[in-house]
Amino acid sequence: MEEAYVVLYQGGSGEITEKKSRFIADLKPVSTEEEALEFIESVRKKYWDARHHCFAYRIGKDSRILKASDDGEPSQTAGKPMMDVLEGQGLHNVCVVVTRYFGGTLLGTGGLVRAYSQAVKEGLKNCVLVEKQPGIRLEIRTDYTGVGKIQYLAAQAGLTQLDARYEADVTFTYLVPAGEIDAFESQVTEKTAGRAKISRGKSLYFGLAEEKLVIFED
Repeated sequence: MEEAYVVLYQGGSGEITEKKSRFIADLKPVSTEEEALEFIESVRKKYWDARHHCFAYRIGKDSRILKASDDGEPSQTAGKPMMDVLEGQGLHNVCVVVTRYFGGTLLGTGGLVRAYSQAVKEGLKNCVLVEKQPGIRLEIRTDYTGVGKIQYLAAQAGLTQLDARYEADVTFTYLVPAGEIDAFESQVTEKTAGRAKISRGKSLYFGLAEEKLVIFED
């Protein structure tokens, strides 16, 4: 069974200042490496007069594409700590660019690691993250005597009703978490004595973005 994973749903920005150096973090959802590279280039153009544009991106639910860059900073002081923050959040399909305006004071390797890490964390505060959970569209067709039973079972399970069609029979469509599908189908079959017709739709992912249900068709 597919597993849940966290994605950047809505990007954002954040900024910190360390010994007069400005660190500006910009984050954006990306699903391909091309999108990540385009975003990095757009940030470079936006802050064309900055000395460094360090970046990190993680793409795919299995993080099959990983890349980080120090962009002129001492090795392992920018890209890696930025990537560590993304990995620590379990975050996928994200690209972050941290732009640095040098303030005239050297920070040392430890100071740089802390600054770049903190900049990413600050940017994440202004983003929306979503845990994508595997689910299935479940269609249930019943005669009118089974309506109350099915609605009760769905309410008890906390399921989201996506659709309801009242015709000669009644057809409900529910969003069911993948891990609960077998148990719910068994309950419906038992409570309706097998009269309800159950049909599984295609698998999908769903999650909550700022308390709003979001359905991902991938």
